[in-house]
Amino acid sequence: MNDDTSRDGLAPATVAVTAGRPPASPNQPMNVPVVFTSTYTASDFVPQSGDLGYGRWGNPSWTALEDAVGALEGGPALSFASGMAVVSAVLNLVPLGGTVVIPDIPYSGTSQLARELAEAGRLSVRAVPIADTGVVVAALDGLGAGDLVVLESPTNPMMDVADLATVIAAARGRGVLTAVDNTFATPLLQQPLSLGADLVVHSATKYLSGHSDVLLGLVVAQSDDPQGLLARLHGHRTINGAIPGPMEAWLALRGLRTLALRIERSSASAAELARRLGDHPAVTRVRYPGLPSHPQFELAQRQMRGFGGMLSFELAGDATAAEKVCAATRLWVHTTSLGGVESSLERRRRHGGESVLVPESLIRLSTGIEDVEDLWADLVQALESAS
Repeated sequence: MNDDTSRDGLAPATVAVTAGRPPASPNQPMNVPVVFTSTYTASDFVPQSGDLGYGRWGNPSWTALEDAVGALEGGPALSFASGMAVVSAVLNLVPLGGTVVIPDIPYSGTSQLARELAEAGRLSVRAVPIADTGVVVAALDGLGAGDLVVLESPTNPMMDVADLATVIAAARGRGVLTAVDNTFATPLLQQPLSLGADLVVHSATKYLSGHSDVLLGLVVAQSDDPQGLLARLHGHRTINGAIPGPMEAWLALRGLRTLALRIERSSASAAELARRLGDHPAVTRVRYPGLPSHPQFELAQRQMRGFGGMLSFELAGDATAAEKVCAATRLWVHTTSLGGVESSLERRRRHGGESVLVPESLIRLSTGIEDVEDLWADLVQALESAS
């Protein structure tokens, strides 16, 4: 995963700026404009001609974003109304009575939806510690075509790293589908399709759009897509109405243009903050794949181009102390989302849907693009005021 060029020979940073644009033409817009419409004028009917037909079927603003993200990940992409709309569509690929393997501590929305589907008898769930490769592979025993493994790496909020290549190969050998949530890493730091994953999932609300003003999701399939997964997902999106708005798609594509700069800055700051937090007396543990102390540090070095802007740390105190830290910051925004230009933090166990395996005093940080010294000074004063 150390190759710094995309499949067409351009660096990912270049692709993020140039992909999804119409052909250059004199006196024409550089970017696809926002197309606000629910209806299109009909053309001569030709079966499967690709006509837009109706606003729920397609929109040029969506297509431009999908082309750009697909170019970054290495396959055709499809946009949805939110990241959870994508997760819902992907889980819907599992046939009635099938099985899905998920991390035991994934993003809480993923676990809640999987649990609801299991309680309704729609599917069975096997939850596994995603960093224990042997356990994950063993969980695939007895599974086959139609079953699904949902991987998340690094995980939210524990920052565990999955051995994507090994698990994907094991799943493929059994005919099991694999979907990788690449929200934290983004396609600039990790491209699971190149490791054989069937699908890659993004909450584009986060890093891809990058400005905390969009709800959007994306899924990307293999270029050949032998099982027709993208067509099935498109059908699900259309009939369930899980479509993005054209303005949201346009904003996300505009945000994508600066993705490389934002990732570079936030990753550098996160690495420095992780190092300093490890030396702070109020902190008992720092979770960041870029630290040599991280259990999967060597795997992350092999698998990723960088370690990203997300990290978590645990306090010596309890939940109350952690809440005090979050409330005491002046620059860090106390909020539940992530991946924006502004730095944010929260105690994840404050949410009822969060796994009980997440420590009560764990605080998740999303490092933005502010000056790292300002960010550190704010954290220090918050830690000291809460002690």
